[in-house]
Amino acid sequence: MRAVLDPNVLISALLTPHGKPAQVLRSWLAGAFELFVSESLLAELQRALGYPKLRALIEPTEAQELLDLLRREAEVIDDPDDPPAIRSPDPDDDYLIALAMSARAVLVSGDGHLLGLGARLPVYAPAEFLALLAQEPGV
Repeated sequence: MRAVLDPNVLISALLTPHGKPAQVLRSWLAGAFELFVSESLLAELQRALGYPKLRALIEPTEAQELLDLLRREAEVIDDPDDPPAIRSPDPDDDYLIALAMSARAVLVSGDGHLLGLGARLPVYAPAEFLALLAQEPGV
């Protein structure tokens, strides 16, 4: 299985080490799925991790370790040039849709705008994605 994780899922994994987003991250590290990222996704994640509210909750070294891990171990692909055929009510999320479509991957997000597209796009909340992984043979 191939997946793109919304930066909000990655941030939630750091904030709540025993939550579903952290389980998704651990599943990737265990080889349960291929993770795809792009420079735009990494830039958004880095920007968000720099917000004062998050810096108060997540150690800068832990944030940097996550970014380094993603650059080193995830499949870094080019950001698509064209907008996606399916658009989000929040235009700032369109790059995630385009990235998932380009990678032929599911999108894992906690964002209501993206989850609302589930009838038209393979997008899952972390708990739903974990259930999907559990159905995969050999997982």
